[in-house]
Amino acid sequence: MRPADYRDHLVDLLKNTPDVQKVDVLEGGPYPYALAATAGGREQRWQVIGQLADGAKHGSATPAVEGQPPAFKMAPVGGAPDVWLAGVIGAAEPADTERIEVWSTREGKKDPGLTVHFRNGERAFLRLV
Repeated sequence: MRPADYRDHLVDLLKNTPDVQKVDVLEGGPYPYALAATAGGREQRWQVIGQLADGAKHGSATPAVEGQPPAFKMAPVGGAPDVWLAGVIGAAEPADTERIEVWSTREGKKDPGLTVHFRNGERAFLRLV
């Protein structure tokens, strides 16, 4: 999924998430395709970076492939930001998403972020900025 499209999807998803007070698209700053979400009284800024499927071109969209949504549960808003965001995405039961990898849970990694692996081979990387 293209970064702007996925960012817009996340904005809509977050606006309908409990404990989220505010969501804004961040334009013109140092991080393209960024958004700010205030949840549980704490602001988080996320940048969306995309990777096309093998052989895909920027001129045309890669068709979506649907299947069983990944298994994720909502996480508390006061916990690790990337675990919370992965829970929000997973709880929406996205049929185009194969799996969600949470960076802060990987061995030896402390940087918060996540990788959304789509069934069509594309990826979205969301990093806390």
